[in-house]
Amino acid sequence: MIKRAIILAGGKGNRLKPFTKILPKPLMPIGKFTILEIVIKQLKYYGFKHITITVNHQAKLIKAFLGNGKKFDVLIDYAFEKKPLGTMGPLKNINDLPKNFLVMNGDILTDLNFNKLIKEHIKNKNLFTISSHERNELIDYGLLETNKKKILTNFFEKPYKKYQVSMGVYVLNNNILKYIPNNRFFGFDNLMYKLLKLKKKVKVLKHNGYWLDIGRPSDYIAAIEQFKKIKKKLLHV
Repeated sequence: MIKRAIILAGGKGNRLKPFTKILPKPLMPIGKFTILEIVIKQLKYYGFKHITITVNHQAKLIKAFLGNGKKFDVLIDYAFEKKPLGTMGPLKNINDLPKNFLVMNGDILTDLNFNKLIKEHIKNKNLFTISSHERNELIDYGLLETNKKKILTNFFEKPYKKYQVSMGVYVLNNNILKYIPNNRFFGFDNLMYKLLKLKKKVKVLKHNGYWLDIGRPSDYIAAIEQFKKIKKKLLHV
């Protein structure tokens, strides 16, 4: 089986402005590599030989930089969105998807074992598998707890709260495509609401290692600062 991965790289990167005024977010540099290069090198390490990149914003720049994947020793092709289709919508434009395939955002750094994730998905015959991560977020307010009479019962000054969040890495069975509309903006959120409404099982597998979503300027700066320390772990060098 040739393992297939889809990298979502069609967004405009609005949250990362002003960094993305010139370059698309997946081509932002971290160390001597771009984010996309790091992701592709990782996928290649875990045995993914065919990588499709969904593109829209600055598509020509991404295609010119990565080419057909020869320099990475993988096959790279592209699914072009004539209009923005969200995270799940572009999958309907790819005609040769295998029975099970990995989908991931093109702007994340993680030491997740992609091979282990797809094996677990196939072994359990999942329809949709989400890789999750626990985030400890600061609530930057005084948190009030009250009773039914609106009397204060407890108070927490700027507490931290733990959340289980999607990492932006998924494994899908191609049966999922029937729940995604053609040529319409359709995000991960839209698909999850639909699957929950239809009572379809979605598996969530927690990853306890490293993960960073490079969505905001502060995240990008953190990625640059952390990369030297985690480079070996990410790139297996």
